[in-house]
Amino acid sequence: MKKIQLFILNCLIIALSSCDSFLDIVPDDIATIDNAFTMRAQAEKYLFTCYYYLPAHGLLEANPAIAGGDELYITESFRSAAHVHAWYISHNMQSSARPRCDYWTGADQQNNKSLYQGISDCNIFLENIQKVPDMTQAEKDRWAAEVRFLKVYYHYWLIRMYGPIPIMDRNIPVNASEDEVKVFRSTIDECFDYVINSLTEIINSNHLPDKIMNEAEELGRITQGIAMAIKAEVMVTAASPLFNGNADYKGYTDSRGIELFNPNKSEQAKKQRWIDAAEACRQAIDFLKAQGHDLYKYTSLEYTISDQTRAKMNIRNIVTEKWNQEIIWANSNSIIGQLQDHAIPKEGNASVGGNLAVPLKIADLFYTKNGVPITEDKTWNYDDRFELRKATANDKYFIKEGHTTANLNFDREVRYYASLGFDGAVWFGQGVTDETKPIYVQCKQGQSAANQIANSWNETGIWPKKLVHFKSVVGQTSGFTKITYPFPVMRLGNLYLLYAEALNESGATKTDVLTWVDLIRERAGLKGVEESWDTYTNNKKYETIDGRREIIQQERGIELAFEAQRFWDLRRWKLAFQEQNKPITGWNTQYSTNEDYYTEQLIYTQEFRIRNYFWPILDKELYSNKNLVQNYGW
Repeated sequence: MKKIQLFILNCLIIALSSCDSFLDIVPDDIATIDNAFTMRAQAEKYLFTCYYYLPAHGLLEANPAIAGGDELYITESFRSAAHVHAWYISHNMQSSARPRCDYWTGADQQNNKSLYQGISDCNIFLENIQKVPDMTQAEKDRWAAEVRFLKVYYHYWLIRMYGPIPIMDRNIPVNASEDEVKVFRSTIDECFDYVINSLTEIINSNHLPDKIMNEAEELGRITQGIAMAIKAEVMVTAASPLFNGNADYKGYTDSRGIELFNPNKSEQAKKQRWIDAAEACRQAIDFLKAQGHDLYKYTSLEYTISDQTRAKMNIRNIVTEKWNQEIIWANSNSIIGQLQDHAIPKEGNASVGGNLAVPLKIADLFYTKNGVPITEDKTWNYDDRFELRKATANDKYFIKEGHTTANLNFDREVRYYASLGFDGAVWFGQGVTDETKPIYVQCKQGQSAANQIANSWNETGIWPKKLVHFKSVVGQTSGFTKITYPFPVMRLGNLYLLYAEALNESGATKTDVLTWVDLIRERAGLKGVEESWDTYTNNKKYETIDGRREIIQQERGIELAFEAQRFWDLRRWKLAFQEQNKPITGWNTQYSTNEDYYTEQLIYTQEFRIRNYFWPILDKELYSNKNLVQNYGW
């Protein structure tokens, strides 16, 4: 049957700044359907086309999870200058006339590709790859498995954004009837079952390589480990409250009267989702450990550094040391250079942005040095967190000795100092690795990192240092030498915490659950959950499922800070309405004195509505297909 004839987009030419992955190969010309599968070389170009649609996970303009929530704040002037459309999402300014970061149609035109177009191209590839004459069967099977994974991943990305979607497992024929063209949205359970079952079939086929062997040419391509890890993430997402029998959407039906969210699902059926998710996580972890994956630790002897700095490097380099042993999947179609421009203080350099501002609420999220929340640690005075204090020699690896700053910055866990840059904070690297001559942030008015440019402004006075490679160097007046890296989509620490969450919700023992949390804490230099809460708090919330849930959620917020996870986590947990209606505050960056600077100022009062859990579908899509129903509230 004749299929829709599609030209491969000229966007095929992927301009990446790195040269360490197969995606850097630039096709010599643009293939069409007529000759795309006549020879291996042409089919390979079509393979690259299917990869092209991967969302640019680490691109500020493309991934709504970076600047579309409450983890990072950017000003309206920078939004305008840099076309960061996720700003509209964080400011409750979405609309069905123009959905921002629209991956359904790609109409937003800010590096947001139409994933339905990508799915269509994947279907064309799968329909034709077996016809290529000069390929081995094993190679055809591998490429087909990779593309099938991409097709399923694109469906998953759309489900997280829009909820129930039409499943497009096959392209619609050109001569299809009007009824065939005007598709309905599948129920949310049907959507997830399609993705999960498809991933299971891909994994069981064993056509994907266990790991990449030819790193010079193939880094970034899909492996068996990636498929298993993403399947685990999908299943945890499917089990989460937003998608798993969500009674808030009771009565949300299509024109056939079908409930799209199955609000009457039994408690046992909901729990079974968690049980199955835990098993998927366990299988993925076992497989990945057998392939040599492990939690990252900085073991380089290149520099003579203190134990405190080495502990910080354990955290900073998880993300920025490319292809390290913890990384399961890094998107080599999303090389992190530009993001570093906005995650680092200016140091007097007008060409560097430094625009990504961390709200004080996120700084509050990190534990004290005792590994418990700042609101629960009986040795840490939360009410006096904005009072001033001078750093001593005991603080010198974290805060400049003799520097006066707020109590908030003292006696915090190592991930606080590894992840955040703030006034007076030591910034290891930046061209200086001699700890006797530390570089530190100076961002009060009149200092080198102070706000000076109208459309380039860090509103809170706190930067996401974790996103900056320690060898990246900002020139004092111009230039920025960046060490780039592919954005990590999935790493082992993330998978450990997903496993802990799934175990907890499925009713596993306290010991089984906390084992995986404690592995993450150990790498951060913290004692286990039980010991920490017993010693430094007046409660034992780890004894209950609800209490462990709070601990796991906070642990994810800390461990995965600025890795584009919190945005989706708050949604799937149904906590975005709670968290994203809290004010965004920061330091008073327009002042030069300690007394004036260290006062909390209101920057923006967020407004998150129930409708914001899902994107609006573009109005034009509803006009052309009357069987589609708009998402709630739009």
